[in-house]
Amino acid sequence: MTCEAKGNPEPEFRWTKNGQEFDPSLDPRLMKEENSGTFVIPNNGNLTEYQGTYRCYVSNKLGTAISKEIEFIVPHVPKFPKETLDPVVVEEGQPFTLKCNPPKGIPPLQIYWMTINLQHIEQDERVSMGLNGDLYFSHAVEKDSRRDYCCFAAFPRIRTIVQKTAMSVIVQTTNAILERKPSLLTPSTATSETQLVKGEDLKLECIAEGFPTPQVEWVKIGHQLPIKAKVENHGKLLLVPRVEQEDSGKYMCKAKNGLGEAVHYFTLKVEEPPEWVIEPESQLSMIGSDVLIKCSASGTPQPTITWRVNGELLQGAPAPNRKVFDDTIVLRNAKASDSAVYQCEASNKHGTLLSNANIMIMNLSPMILTKEGEDYSAVEGNGVMMHCNVFSSPPSTITWSKDDSSESVEGPRLTIHDNGSLEIYSVEKDDTGQYTCLAKNTEGSSAVDAMLYVKDPTRIVVAQEDLQILIGTTAQLSCLAEYDKSFSNDFELLWEKDDMKIALNNTENSSQWEPGNWKELLRVPGNHNSAVLKLHGHVDYRFRVSGLNAVGRGLPSEPTERYKTPPAAPDKNPENIKIEGHLPHEMDINWEPLLPIEHNGPGLEYKVSYRRQDVEEDWKEHMVKRHSFVVKNTPTFMPYEIKIQARNHQGWGPEPKIVTGYSGEDFPSAAPEDVAVEGLNSSVVKVSWTRVHKDKLHGHLGGYRINWWRLRSLVASKKSHGDKHTLTFPGDQSHATVPGLTPFSEYSLIVMTFNGRGNGPGSHPLNFKTPEGVPEKNPVFRVTDVQKHTVSLVWAPPLEPNGILTGYLLEYQLINDTEEVGPLQTVDISNPDTTKWNLRDLEPVSKYKFYLRSCTTVGCGPVVSEECTTTLETSEGLWKISEALNTSKTFHIIDGLDPGTEYTVRLIPNSWVDNSSIFEDVITTEFAGISTQGWFIGLMCAIALLTLIVLIACFVNRNKGGKYSVKEKEDLHPDVESQGMNDDTFCEYSDNDEKPLKGSQHSLSREIKAGDSGDSLVDYGDEDVQFNEDGSFIGEYAGRKEKRVSAEIKATIQTPA
Repeated sequence: MTCEAKGNPEPEFRWTKNGQEFDPSLDPRLMKEENSGTFVIPNNGNLTEYQGTYRCYVSNKLGTAISKEIEFIVPHVPKFPKETLDPVVVEEGQPFTLKCNPPKGIPPLQIYWMTINLQHIEQDERVSMGLNGDLYFSHAVEKDSRRDYCCFAAFPRIRTIVQKTAMSVIVQTTNAILERKPSLLTPSTATSETQLVKGEDLKLECIAEGFPTPQVEWVKIGHQLPIKAKVENHGKLLLVPRVEQEDSGKYMCKAKNGLGEAVHYFTLKVEEPPEWVIEPESQLSMIGSDVLIKCSASGTPQPTITWRVNGELLQGAPAPNRKVFDDTIVLRNAKASDSAVYQCEASNKHGTLLSNANIMIMNLSPMILTKEGEDYSAVEGNGVMMHCNVFSSPPSTITWSKDDSSESVEGPRLTIHDNGSLEIYSVEKDDTGQYTCLAKNTEGSSAVDAMLYVKDPTRIVVAQEDLQILIGTTAQLSCLAEYDKSFSNDFELLWEKDDMKIALNNTENSSQWEPGNWKELLRVPGNHNSAVLKLHGHVDYRFRVSGLNAVGRGLPSEPTERYKTPPAAPDKNPENIKIEGHLPHEMDINWEPLLPIEHNGPGLEYKVSYRRQDVEEDWKEHMVKRHSFVVKNTPTFMPYEIKIQARNHQGWGPEPKIVTGYSGEDFPSAAPEDVAVEGLNSSVVKVSWTRVHKDKLHGHLGGYRINWWRLRSLVASKKSHGDKHTLTFPGDQSHATVPGLTPFSEYSLIVMTFNGRGNGPGSHPLNFKTPEGVPEKNPVFRVTDVQKHTVSLVWAPPLEPNGILTGYLLEYQLINDTEEVGPLQTVDISNPDTTKWNLRDLEPVSKYKFYLRSCTTVGCGPVVSEECTTTLETSEGLWKISEALNTSKTFHIIDGLDPGTEYTVRLIPNSWVDNSSIFEDVITTEFAGISTQGWFIGLMCAIALLTLIVLIACFVNRNKGGKYSVKEKEDLHPDVESQGMNDDTFCEYSDNDEKPLKGSQHSLSREIKAGDSGDSLVDYGDEDVQFNEDGSFIGEYAGRKEKRVSAEIKATIQTPA
């Protein structure tokens, strides 16, 4: 329950429940947040007592604000009543209706009509479901006779599906069906009225009976149907989404066949929830004034306005100077004590609006909230807004003045806004100065100062003109711009070619100075008429002079003739020297070359000097013209001193600075020693080692690397080299932590150091073992067979047991009611080979949640869960599982079947986790015929014996008799059709919020190709699962055993199971 507020002084919170005071802090079960009105109701099974209507009140000495009403509802789990329903007997051709009458529950409600095997009842123009969930039959036909019409009501928000007792329909056939004209099954009256809120969907339905089946048409009286209107449910449902006022009016449905028609008229009224016309506003008023608080709202029906003050109805807090006139409260001659928070609540049957208005009655001298001494800048010609935010009562008169003048500023370019801000349009240089805002009322005055700076605009004064030059010559483009010097750091000169920006190496404001750009070199006092300039040698210059005063810079003089300075020695040396060693016996030296203007004369070259830092030796020198040099045959990773000096034809540059660097690195030559492993827990170890000596690093130490790989699981004796893993630890380390190991495993590990060249040798491999941990979660956990009082569960052992499995912890609880969860029942399974369990003595038609964890001696692993709803009745069919089959067999005999019964047979591959079968057929055993009767068998035996005697006699009479070949072979080849199997359970994964009925997602046709089954046989097992060596198994489906027949099924292709 959230309630947050702010105020000064700090507000206090209180709650009411159903209009009575409610203090959350007095209930130890509720969790209260500090400095807040929010409290939490924990969902621990006793939510029902907290049902009710709540409101939060927030108060300080200036008044009380309130929240909207909060209604807290704890839904009960909806249930159909347990009832015995008589069969519906109907004559062929007559209409009938199957009532659903779903229980009430949290919307949305979804209704399905299905068979007991979860096959949807087919709907068409003759058969359809109404908006109320009833199933309507326009006229009965013989195929409507069945005993398992089931109405299912689904409540997705509470993840509940409930089933009505199955209904039976008996259609009595007749010789002839009399045709008849339509009449409406629903609506039952001639007219009806519908009220909707603007934005809701309009659903109008007309379901008619008659023979032949009537067709339904829709019209809007006096208008065309809305463009957005749609007709659904075989023409019986008119849907108009998101209705507006213009959708109001009269609609008609017409059901007709060849014998006549039936009509129904609907009147639609579109209503609206409240909307503010005038929402009350907070006010600050002076003592003695009249205060008006207005509040009005629109809506259909017209909203009712309720006034409160500090959370109390006006009747409960009377005031002699307060009058209410329709939508306005008037406070006459208001006093400071009239300060309060007024609430206006506008409500109709479609909703409620609430607004809090702070009414403050006080006299206060001006308080200027804008900071003192604010600086404002504006470019000449643009506008500027200077602020003066004032809080006072009564409202203050605000004036602005400039530069200590007592006169108020005014003019066509100036405006003082109602909020006190001064706006100046098209500022001029003369507008620069200090401005003062003065706020004054009857209680006093206050003032703040602000500075305005007017900047020069940026403009191009000399633009490049069109240019024609010869191919191969240099084009020089000029662009001269003026801007305010305060923008020097931000100024940028951009060039574009064909509307595309081009990158330049230099502009006037950069450190480089290129030909054609004017650059300011020096400023001198106004009474000087000469200057000494510091220039570069061997450069052509032109000069010009500009006057400068406080207003700005004047126009420059005409440029002088070209003047070329004489050559001179360089006055600087290269900078940004970098020393790198890419190969073990080399040292690369690079530097930033001098700019052309810095050459000071022709013939520029560089002298590179270097020597070893750690030994006494002379400088070695090389002259180069490029800006890099490679020193060959250096010892590996030794310190050197380097200096670089510029020279041209006029002489040497200044004495250069000395920098230090190292020659090329080589791979480290030693491995860390004394590597040890300390287990921190079952998946983390601490690795320690002795650092490699710096003489063996042969380069800058980068850090250390640890490589490790898994040798084997300690559960299995077979070694299997796992993937290599690497962790890098930069810097000078002597220990590190390796996480993410698999418990109860053997690992091998090496440690190495690395530098800029690469890795050094690895340490001797160190083998270590991790202790046992808790297992991973089970990859498969399913509910297979669900009965009235029993549920069968199957699972697969964890892929990583992380130790020696000691068994499983199976827990389950009833979760039928959302407000109360049943006690947790525990089953300790001590045999780790168990992968199946039957739970008994469960409640029928109840929802259960099952939890499974695998365990070692350390403890039990993460939980995997499953939900299931027990059935109303015990079904006859259970999956039976045969012994494991040898892969060389091509057939298997299943005996003990019932005659004249349909069975599904599956052959499952060795990996049952895959959920797929390699063979699946539906067979029907033959009825027990005359050949199974005792007297018939005896008679046949007597005839056979008599025939044998006659044959022997014939043989004796003839000295030489013929041979009669008699071969009897009887093969049973049942008519095999590839058919699917319906799932009659409500099993669902617990990590889904909303699940459709299982089975509704699949085709209702029984024609499922062999091999495409979506279910594993183990999902339906009810006997102990037997596996052969490769883990395969086959299922046997057994029913009643009153009479026994045998069937031999031979696979057409030899397929290993």
